[in-house]
Amino acid sequence: LRRAFPFRRVGRLFLCSEILCLKGQRIFFYVNRTTLWFANYSCSAILEIRRISHCGTEDDVMAFDYKKEYKEFYLPSRKPHLITVPPMNFVTVQGKGDPNDPAGEYQAAMEVLYGLAYTIKMSYKGSHRMEGFFEYVVPPLEGLWHQQGVDGVDYAHKETFEWTSMIRLPEFVTREEFDWAVQEATAKKKRDFSTAEFRTYDEGLCVQCMHIGPYDTEPETLRQMDAFAAEQGYVPDFTAWRLHHEIYLGDPRRTAPEILRTVLRHPVRKK
Repeated sequence: LRRAFPFRRVGRLFLCSEILCLKGQRIFFYVNRTTLWFANYSCSAILEIRRISHCGTEDDVMAFDYKKEYKEFYLPSRKPHLITVPPMNFVTVQGKGDPNDPAGEYQAAMEVLYGLAYTIKMSYKGSHRMEGFFEYVVPPLEGLWHQQGVDGVDYAHKETFEWTSMIRLPEFVTREEFDWAVQEATAKKKRDFSTAEFRTYDEGLCVQCMHIGPYDTEPETLRQMDAFAAEQGYVPDFTAWRLHHEIYLGDPRRTAPEILRTVLRHPVRKK
């Protein structure tokens, strides 16, 4: 019986893929940095383990992709459903105003976020070494949105938005490593990165749904989410930190509005 699996991370150092299960034997491939290993197990006994080949340079190693490894958070169903989101670390920038304003705070925040995200991602090419570092794809941009006196969002008055833009950080990024990245980016890019913060977001129980289409048509999807939550016995639970949450899986500059994908989340609690 042949079974094919994608590579998944095992601890901090290995990617693993099980490719065959036959008569009690289990065959795996492991990737550790740039080396491919073969392992053959039978009833918990190791029959054989050996290095097969060197995979080339570190640039050739398969990068860990959070979207693919955690599909429940990044590639959810288009039908509303409940989900409990565990604590995650982010690089964040807070601001106010219409995100579509080319001269506004939001555009400046994007430069800070991506500048730091790629400083961390490419750190292995320099002299600085982060303990537990592994190659990864920079996770998608996310946003928490709020307006004074509004539960959720009012799309008709974008100029009143208060937002937190953020990008997830890999588990090996500590606060100390984050501080190093801020200093490194500031020195190399000759701009101020002090607006960025290292934050742990413990989102908890939410109603979630994949929205397909322009951002301005999100209210219909949100109405479906609220209706589903109510049917299940839940009510919105907006707080100072548990806010309307969006995860952007498409670039509006390169993707037609009607096929943009956005993960939507609202915090909820039992009635």
